[in-house]
Amino acid sequence: MQTVVIVIHLMIVAVMIGAVLLQKSEGGGLGMGGGAGFMSSRGTANLLTRTTAILAAGFFLTSMFLSWHAGYSRAPSSIIGTPASQGQPAGGSPIAPPTSGGILDSLKKADEQQQAPAPTGPQVPRSQ
Repeated sequence: MQTVVIVIHLMIVAVMIGAVLLQKSEGGGLGMGGGAGFMSSRGTANLLTRTTAILAAGFFLTSMFLSWHAGYSRAPSSIIGTPASQGQPAGGSPIAPPTSGGILDSLKKADEQQQAPAPTGPQVPRSQ
């Protein structure tokens, strides 16, 4: 289904680019030239304006459908917790996902677990 909509979307894009390029600009553009009747300057403007509006609506609808379809099956995931099958984080003991509070509370608890006593005075920098 998504492939069909993408193909239709690309066809709409190609035709819309052609319709926009054929419209008469102030300098003439690709729409310049003589002729009367069906493709006169007034008839061309009305036909190309309507065509561009219809193609723009089709482009908008197919874009919205493709966006909705891409996000429809996507499940939300957590950036904090890791499933047990993925292994342990590099920092030692695993940090459990928060059950209440938020990410700041869980980070504060993790910091309290790993925190060393504060120095009493100025320290000399050590090279690594």
